[in-house]
Amino acid sequence: MKKDIHPDYDYVVFKDSFTGHSFLTRSTRKSAETTKWEDGNEYPLVTVEISSDSHPFYTGKEKHYKKEGRVEKFRRKYQKNSGKK
Repeated sequence: MKKDIHPDYDYVVFKDSFTGHSFLTRSTRKSAETTKWEDGNEYPLVTVEISSDSHPFYTGKEKHYKKEGRVEKFRRKYQKNSGKK
């Protein structure tokens, strides 16, 4: 193998932003944010929106991530003003 062409493959903590579930694995992802893991060592922290802890395929149930969509929020905001004109 050629030297200095492969990215660093090291331990990283991934955290699900919806459920708060964290897991330690190896990855090439980089992060400036760090966290202390159960073993007492400090590892880079990568926050993800969906992991196996929150994905409907793995959990078997649907979870609603957004309470309200962008379009509904826009309509609700400007519906109040449209009646005054």
